[in-house]
Amino acid sequence: MELDLGPEIAEFRAEIRDWIAGHAPAGLAELADWSDWNNVLLNRAEETKHPFYTQWERALADARLICPHWPEEFGGRGLDALRVSVFNEELYRAGVPRVVRGMGERLVGPSVIVHGTPEQQAYFLPRIISGEDVYCQGFSEPGHGSDLAGLETKGEIDGDEVVITGQKLWTSGASKATHMFVLCRTDPGAEKHAGISFVLIDFKDPGVSYRPVRQMTGAAEFYEDFLDGVRAPMFNVIGGLNNGWRVAMTTLSYERGGNASVLHIAYQRNFWKLAGTARKRGRNTDALTRQKLAWAYSQVELVRFAGLRALANLAQGRRPGPEASINKLFWSEYLKRFGEIAMDIEGADGLIRPQGDGYQTTSWQHAFLQGRAAPIYSGTNEIQRNIISERALGLPREPRGAGMTRS
Repeated sequence: MELDLGPEIAEFRAEIRDWIAGHAPAGLAELADWSDWNNVLLNRAEETKHPFYTQWERALADARLICPHWPEEFGGRGLDALRVSVFNEELYRAGVPRVVRGMGERLVGPSVIVHGTPEQQAYFLPRIISGEDVYCQGFSEPGHGSDLAGLETKGEIDGDEVVITGQKLWTSGASKATHMFVLCRTDPGAEKHAGISFVLIDFKDPGVSYRPVRQMTGAAEFYEDFLDGVRAPMFNVIGGLNNGWRVAMTTLSYERGGNASVLHIAYQRNFWKLAGTARKRGRNTDALTRQKLAWAYSQVELVRFAGLRALANLAQGRRPGPEASINKLFWSEYLKRFGEIAMDIEGADGLIRPQGDGYQTTSWQHAFLQGRAAPIYSGTNEIQRNIISERALGLPREPRGAGMTRS
């Protein structure tokens, strides 16, 4: 099934396809598997230093196709969500990377665009686009779980500076970051959601230290961070002092939907890889294994159809609603089950780790272990079910509090 998005989008698709063909260096697509754009800088460090990549990066920058959804006055191209999705599709089709700026592009930039002063916008945004500033997130803290408003990191005002002291946790990409966007409590006497400020800090400051958090996959993709008297100028407070909760809500809610129509591609690739593993192990003639693979294939197709539906909604000018929670619930439960199917096909061999330094795992062992986390990250599935039941289906709110009263 294909989706007709109208003549304007078809024309844009043709223009982008021609532009990619004319500017992508020969050999770039063969240099690496560029499909996981968000992890390119983490997992493709050597490839991103290759002349092919740097040439491609310059071409995208000249065409304002880095942070392309940002407004033109802030260095982007002003592409709407539908055109960003088409851009992504054509990059996938050509096998070349979309050069992304990680959390700076997705989270910090939109917050500065919405809440920053003209002087802050002029200073911080170009540094994100150029890649000079690489951000990690300083929101979560030990002991608070998903209670973001319960943060304890202090921000004390000292003249024209904020002095930040506290601890953050579950920080992705800390070892690659030059800066962090931090939520800190600058007015301890205010109400829980008030008195919080959104501050950009230098992550190379002597007062910053961090250490990896080992996961059960053997990887250490997250870090815990210690901020000991880190100083930042008041200029780095976005949205004004004690207004950080409002800025944080902009950060967390910013959604472009640009990956809607390409999410299924990685799932398809892994499915056919697993089908190949089943053939190698002689499991492809087993009726139960074939049934499990058929189920997995149908789920991938449903992810593809959900992406097409999201595109159709964007084409009609509809903003993403509770269906985003349905999609998250769906793909996370799928990834969890897919890992289990992979280990079933591996059989007893799946219990044996490869030889090597550290905690080595095979790709299917990694898929199984990583799949256990899918229902937790990006919003737990319990929370997603509450959103669906209350906001989409209109069911009564879940009882909360010691007295089981509804808030």
